Amino acid sequence: MLPLTWRSLVSRAQHVWRRSLQVRTVAITVFFSTIAVTIISGYMSISIATNLYEARKTQAIAEARQATVSTQALFDSSVSSNGTIDVEAVNVTAGTTIRSVASSPGGTQFAILRTPGQSTAVTMTSTSTRGLDTTVITDELRDQVSLDDGQLYTQAVSLRGEAASDPGLVVGSVFEVPTAGQYELYLVYNVRDVQQTLDFVQQTLVIGSLLLVATIGLVTFLVTRLAIEPVRLAADTAEKLADGELDRRIPERGEDVIATLARSFNRMADSLQRQITQLAALSRVQQRFVSDVSHELRTPLTTIRLAGDVLYEQRDQFSPTTARTAELLHAQVGRFESMLGDLLEMSRYDAGAVELDTEPTNLVRLVEESLEAIRPLADEKGSELRLVAPGGYFEADVEARRIRRILQNLLGNALDHGEGRPIVVYVDSDMTAVAIAVRDYGVGMDSAQLERVFDRFWRADPSRQRSTGGTGLGLAIATEDAQLHGGHLDVWSVPGEGTCFRLTLPREHGASVEHSPLELPPVEALEAVLDEPIARDGENSG
Repeated sequence: MLPLTWRSLVSRAQHVWRRSLQVRTVAITVFFSTIAVTIISGYMSISIATNLYEARKTQAIAEARQATVSTQALFDSSVSSNGTIDVEAVNVTAGTTIRSVASSPGGTQFAILRTPGQSTAVTMTSTSTRGLDTTVITDELRDQVSLDDGQLYTQAVSLRGEAASDPGLVVGSVFEVPTAGQYELYLVYNVRDVQQTLDFVQQTLVIGSLLLVATIGLVTFLVTRLAIEPVRLAADTAEKLADGELDRRIPERGEDVIATLARSFNRMADSLQRQITQLAALSRVQQRFVSDVSHELRTPLTTIRLAGDVLYEQRDQFSPTTARTAELLHAQVGRFESMLGDLLEMSRYDAGAVELDTEPTNLVRLVEESLEAIRPLADEKGSELRLVAPGGYFEADVEARRIRRILQNLLGNALDHGEGRPIVVYVDSDMTAVAIAVRDYGVGMDSAQLERVFDRFWRADPSRQRSTGGTGLGLAIATEDAQLHGGHLDVWSVPGEGTCFRLTLPREHGASVEHSPLELPPVEALEAVLDEPIARDGENSG
């Protein structure tokens, strides 16, 4: 595991990389520029090294050829009239001749070696420059030179220097010594000066490449700063506009494309500010209208309700037609009263005038009470109610009235759309969150319906007969109640397989919910829960 300091540095670098377009642009430009400059510099270094070596090799071959010709001429001219030659004396003279012909800035050494495998009347002693290590002349090179095919052969070697090894070059050729046979002439060149020149060139290329990459990075930084700074200013202004500071604008300077962007952005911001202001004013008028109308309707509705209750209680004294009318009046007045209550509740949410009054609540008991309240209607529908509560941290800081309202709405929807099949309620929790899921096995919903299921005044099937009223505001209010608690309401549904709503709440008021203790839908199969009795009197309540 990396140390904390390194992990923090890596995390900070990743954060800067993700957030800064300028950093990414400069880094990518420098990276690819480094690759390009490295390839070009490498190619130039190899080309220069090859040219320097080939030039020195050509010079060495020319000098070796001249030295071979001069040495051969010296031995040929030293033969006396009687056909004899003082080979040792001529050998000494040959060394002087070779030194005069072959000279190099790095120093030149030579060796005259007898070609092995010869039988002659006279043998000349092999000679070499003092201090020359003849082991640098390899057997492979001697085998090539001894062929005497008229060519000169070269080999790169390493020469021992005072402090370190120096690069060297050996050139070999052959000549004939009268009465003594064939001898091989090797010129050993120290090419340290070539290596020094190459090192200087490579050092210059490296420094120049680094300076070039740094210059490219600096130029890229300056150019991107000029180009990105207006974009960053526009992004900051857009963020402030999104946060509600509608009077923020981008300074307009110049006549270039950035200035055109600033003017266009500012015109857009002006238009948005006007529209948002108009919409806000219209929304306030609408909220005030709904609130006022709802409040104003409560007084006459109360009177109508009292009168309707009187007629409903005396319906047995009326004719069948009048009695049926009294029943319809009583039912619709109740539905109207429920709708007014929902409208008032939504107006409170819109006005931001809703406050929570939380207390520790056992959610299993709360679910049991909601199931018992809806049981008569479930029996009428033929739906069997089941509760699955495996145990856990079921107490949570909630407002029981609002959670009960969410459950009543979810259970009512399950009864209306469950097709008389079982309805299963799951309750589970962990140390930070608690979840309640209501699962039915009815008609279900498709993807288009799921997208609108939490919209106000929307109903999946307006023609379906409902037993629990229904204004189209129930799920919208349930969502607001869940969010007010810091939780959320999710839904899963498949046509023909049913629907599952899951309410997830934090156990402590003010905390946030990062996960849900229940999957959506819960993993328990229908067959596994049909044999489970409903938890009563606090059973499985944790």
